[in-house]
Amino acid sequence: MQKAAYSIRPIRDEDIPQVTEIDREAFPGEWLFRPYTSYKQEIHNSLAHYIVACIERGAEWNLGLEDSRKTSWFRRLFNHAMLAEREQSNLRTKEYIIGFAGLWTMLNEAHIIAIAVRNSYRRMGIGEGLLISVIEVANQLNANVITLEVRASNEIAQTLYKKYGFRVVGRRPRYYSDNGEDAILMSTDNITSAPFQAHFQRLKEAHSQKWGIFATQLA
Repeated sequence: MQKAAYSIRPIRDEDIPQVTEIDREAFPGEWLFRPYTSYKQEIHNSLAHYIVACIERGAEWNLGLEDSRKTSWFRRLFNHAMLAEREQSNLRTKEYIIGFAGLWTMLNEAHIIAIAVRNSYRRMGIGEGLLISVIEVANQLNANVITLEVRASNEIAQTLYKKYGFRVVGRRPRYYSDNGEDAILMSTDNITSAPFQAHFQRLKEAHSQKWGIFATQLA
């Protein structure tokens, strides 16, 4: 049986420091929840559902950091120093968080708050794996529709969302406070419908064939 490259599971309190790192890296102008206490409150909110993608400690260099042969000695030294510092600050955890995603539910609607992956692990299908898992969480929560906002300039994310059945339904001018950029509003049709589920299953299989399997524990 093929070994899973990474796993996706519900967030835990001890994940917060690493998720904060990813948040600040992915959203430097719009941190979602700046202090630790805000994260802690958020993940224990009954309407909020957060998941993380993780690998075992010590496997960080096997899944996406730059090839040392193509990196300057200074950059390699800096990367090793950063890794050592991160290890010291997260000794309690046995897993290295490489991405996270979150959604809110209200009645029969799920709203994606964020999907983010560490810079060193992008373009490896992990963000898409998180999106797949978010859709599965929405299904488990009996949501009928999933909505989200995305920056108008983020065409890569918009393309991925459209691939999974999201369509543009509106625009919010000057939504992002850091630079006044517009937000594009996107929404699915009914995710419980047979056409959506058939398309979703085909995409899941294609993702698995291209990027390999990942383990999930979403409940």
